[in-house]
Amino acid sequence: MKKLLIPILIIAVALIPLSLCAKPFGKTGTVALQFLKLGVDARAIGMGEAFTAVSDDISSVYWNPAGLAPAYQNQVFFSHTNWPANIMHEFAAGSYTNGVSTLALYGSALHMDDMEVTDEPTFGPTGETFTNSAFAFGVNYAQQFTNKFSAGVGVKYLRENLYEYAVNSYAFDLGSIYNTGWENVKIGMALRNFGPDIRYRVDDDEDGNDDEDPFDLFDNDGDGLIDEDGVELENKIPMSFSLGISGDIMREDNNHWIASLQLDNVIDRKETWNLGTEYKLGNLFLRGGYQFSYDTNGLSAGVGWQVPTSLGIFNVDYAYTDMGYLSESFIKSAHRVSLKMRY
Repeated sequence: MKKLLIPILIIAVALIPLSLCAKPFGKTGTVALQFLKLGVDARAIGMGEAFTAVSDDISSVYWNPAGLAPAYQNQVFFSHTNWPANIMHEFAAGSYTNGVSTLALYGSALHMDDMEVTDEPTFGPTGETFTNSAFAFGVNYAQQFTNKFSAGVGVKYLRENLYEYAVNSYAFDLGSIYNTGWENVKIGMALRNFGPDIRYRVDDDEDGNDDEDPFDLFDNDGDGLIDEDGVELENKIPMSFSLGISGDIMREDNNHWIASLQLDNVIDRKETWNLGTEYKLGNLFLRGGYQFSYDTNGLSAGVGWQVPTSLGIFNVDYAYTDMGYLSESFIKSAHRVSLKMRY
């Protein structure tokens, strides 16, 4: 695996200029599998998602695979997010390490309440209901190459269900972290959701075939109507590149104060700058962050508590994100809670 990571990283570095220089594809929301852009972990969200260079725990499976190494304890992680409109996001992960390399497994699920099916001619409910959901399951491997440099790679299976339609795909994540050795200043890079375009296959005329020629003027399934199952357009997935730097403002035995700055380039939106900070006082954590050039307000804040026990060290975290005009009130805005354990 160590030999495999080297050529992968070379390819990733070669792709970085293309990711930064390429114009965004289409408009916001035009790519598929949008749930892949929803960040996880109340700690990272509380820091304004400026976490690519900070990554140093199990949540790195999402932000930067390189952050899984070095690690000296196994970890488990659970995260729950309440979004507006009763949309829920769950995330779980676990890792095993030998101190130099780390292997991690994770799963993600986006789900929501049932919705009523609306009849097109009358624009009224039919009495039927439907729901949408999306899932990701992946595995990451990270290696510490020197006491300053680590890298990681991951692959994940993706599935999205939209009413009675579904699509399956896969994607790769790559990341690296370099610690300069001065004031714990770290430089992190991550290329996430690098994968093929996807296409929904729709059989509107229910003849068992899709991608038919809608202009052949034939009734292929014998229902008295000319078939209209044209070729569905391919959709890109939200590939992103993040470049971040973080460092200590202050660090003592039981206290620290860190700050992080990050540039995010996502294929279907303009670039954003993320700024975040975390202050640790004993077992208490206070966090804040802001995402510049973001669609909504971009302000986030969080708090955490570390609890040592005989079973392991638990971290309980909460984060709030200001959704601006997308939320009706503080209660109906975005709230995240997460639980981590090191043992």
